[in-house]
Amino acid sequence: MSDWTQRELLILAFDHRASFIEKMFGIKGRQPTEGERKQISEFKKMIFEGFKTALKKGVPRELAGLLVDEEFGAEILKEARRKGFTFAMPMEKSGQDEFDFEYGKKYPVHIEEFDPTLVKVLVRYNPEGDIMMNKRQLTRLKSLSDHLQSIRKPFLFELLVPATKEQLSKLGEVKEAYDRELRPKLMVEAIKQIQDAGVEPTIWKLEGVEKATDAKDVVRTAQRDGRKAAVITLGRGESKEKVQEWLRIGARIHGIIGFAVGRTIFWEPLAEYKAGRINKLATIEGIAQNYTEFAKLWMSERKSD
Repeated sequence: MSDWTQRELLILAFDHRASFIEKMFGIKGRQPTEGERKQISEFKKMIFEGFKTALKKGVPRELAGLLVDEEFGAEILKEARRKGFTFAMPMEKSGQDEFDFEYGKKYPVHIEEFDPTLVKVLVRYNPEGDIMMNKRQLTRLKSLSDHLQSIRKPFLFELLVPATKEQLSKLGEVKEAYDRELRPKLMVEAIKQIQDAGVEPTIWKLEGVEKATDAKDVVRTAQRDGRKAAVITLGRGESKEKVQEWLRIGARIHGIIGFAVGRTIFWEPLAEYKAGRINKLATIEGIAQNYTEFAKLWMSERKSD
């Protein structure tokens, strides 16, 4: 299996499902109709067109990657494989606090069918959170980790560490204080617990941190005991300015190899298109421009390190 610590990976992430359905399309408390599902798939195809346009604009193909779901992006996954793009697909059920498999025990069949470059999960795991839920999640994740090792498929692990009510109350309900003061330490502890359970990600997809010392601690933990694990920074739907700040820090840390940014890149152009304020071509161009800007920022900061 390739050593990803020696590579760079700049992912345009659009595997959003529950949040896309509810926040972009306003569908709540029911499943999308067939027409709505087709429209969601068309929106995802526009993001993919933006990705391909960005490659034409100069984002290096060898660094570029995409992350898209099977539910609304099966055609995109097939084209990505056909064209030799680096691409990942998610295995988790969307929109729930506890990790479980989208396709239950049949997940290996879906991995085999689409043959992604990387297999991704999103996991909410606070080491001071619900102990029994954490144990259940680790059991499921261990089975996936073992399977991916057996088929030599890289494992992309998105770790979110949401604050507990107690943690947030101690910080005066200030989320920025949690992100700055407590979350980096909890991320380190979460990574240790996940590794100790026998779950071995190839790449950790992590929330950004504001201090270089915290970023180094996270990388050191991911790579402890000689592990060849890399880290990429996720966008979390934050403002462009906040994501740029995180990327500037990450680009200068050995072991952080890139980013996976989604909503910060595609949300505004798609919302403008949905509202009828811009056409399809302008939407694709807007997405391409945003992705290109982040890629250029990363490469510039990396070069100047």
